[in-house]
Amino acid sequence: MESLSCLVFRPAASTRLFSPRIPQMAASRSAAFLSSEDYQFLRTTATLALKSTKASASTVWTTPSTTTTVASTDTACTKKVLVPIGFGTEEMEAVILVDVLRRAGAEVTVASVEPQLEIQSSGGTRLVADTAISTCSDRIFDLVALPGGMPGSARLRDCEILKKITSKQAENKRLYGGISTAPAVALLPWGLLRRKRATCHPAFFDRLPTFYAVKSNLQVSGELTTSQGPGTSFMFALALVEQLFGESVAKEIGELLFMHSDDDKPRTEEFNKVDWAVSHTPHVLVPVANGSEDTEVVTIADILRRAKVDVVVASVEKSVKVLASQGVKIIADKLIGDAAESIYDLIILPGGVAGTERLRKSRVLKKLLKEQDAAGRIYGAVCSSPTVLHKHGLLKDKKLTAHPHAITELANAVDGPKVVIDGKLITSRGFATVSDFALAIVSKFFGHARARSVAEGLVFEYPRSLKI
Repeated sequence: MESLSCLVFRPAASTRLFSPRIPQMAASRSAAFLSSEDYQFLRTTATLALKSTKASASTVWTTPSTTTTVASTDTACTKKVLVPIGFGTEEMEAVILVDVLRRAGAEVTVASVEPQLEIQSSGGTRLVADTAISTCSDRIFDLVALPGGMPGSARLRDCEILKKITSKQAENKRLYGGISTAPAVALLPWGLLRRKRATCHPAFFDRLPTFYAVKSNLQVSGELTTSQGPGTSFMFALALVEQLFGESVAKEIGELLFMHSDDDKPRTEEFNKVDWAVSHTPHVLVPVANGSEDTEVVTIADILRRAKVDVVVASVEKSVKVLASQGVKIIADKLIGDAAESIYDLIILPGGVAGTERLRKSRVLKKLLKEQDAAGRIYGAVCSSPTVLHKHGLLKDKKLTAHPHAITELANAVDGPKVVIDGKLITSRGFATVSDFALAIVSKFFGHARARSVAEGLVFEYPRSLKI
């Protein structure tokens, strides 16, 4: 297991299929967030996606309010996971954990350690838990995984119910773990790192017992798994998937999420280079919808906000409450109609099958994108959402990339790089490539040094030189 940090995942063959399904938990979680009309739309879209999958030999990407599972349903039902959150929890870590584990087939419960279900994460994104931690005290979990963030880790540490759950988990030799600040701030005071090799965020590394501290991105020590930060979240989540479901499932999920290395291809490729620098704090709009990719929305917003970009997440739905692709509940900053009153230096569209379709149908967003293009301002898209730009006529003669499935609909696609920039258009393949996408934006706005500084805080591997 300790060799996981060195694993290289390569893309699956194009004939491999990932069958989407709507798990019972996702269905029950949707009631408070979606109208019956909207939820029926998501179910219909998921069904159509599944039919399309069976009819073709292409890889399926995420469908709305569904979990693209690799593990069998019978196996998934026996794997129950607890992910606690509190005020100041790191959103990338929490959401990536939930997203990846649900894709693997785990039944994930997101529990709030606060008096209310809604929490504001460390980067400002508002998330809504599935339940209160008090409802979990008598339940048995196959895994308890703590996200980091400050003061989120301290809020988890101070929760007596969570302490008892996690301590019992360790006593019974069941899986538990933490990422970033959680090992040093929560697991250590609880006595759950005793005689265990562990790692954590570099800024908190000196708190770990010297003899057992390990300066690695990932450390597996028996039932305990620890990792360093937001930039290692996918690695951390995949290590947990491997322990729950096996190496083959972890590899399948890694391939699905583009967790692979193309050493012979550039990380970012740029055409028709233009200057993006502005004389003010960059103002960025991220429109979201029911079915948008949760990891993409949260990662983009988190990384840009770390770079001091003004980010507005706006819902194209009738409510600011959005149910993302893997059942994660996100509360947008405002509705798209209210967001449309401002001018943005950059508009970024996240992916997700149903989310992309709902973004495409938004008249307000279409108008904003057309005005963005006409004014010579920047816009971008990841995963499946470049198809929205295509249908609105905004990709003419532009080099781009997208999810492999979506690329079949697009001309001028560039094979290889995770991120493609053409003038004032930026695109990415999505999922695990979104960190590179967001950092490329930071670099274009502020320069490579700022992007590298942000990447270091994330514990994300990033080039030292401008040649990327």
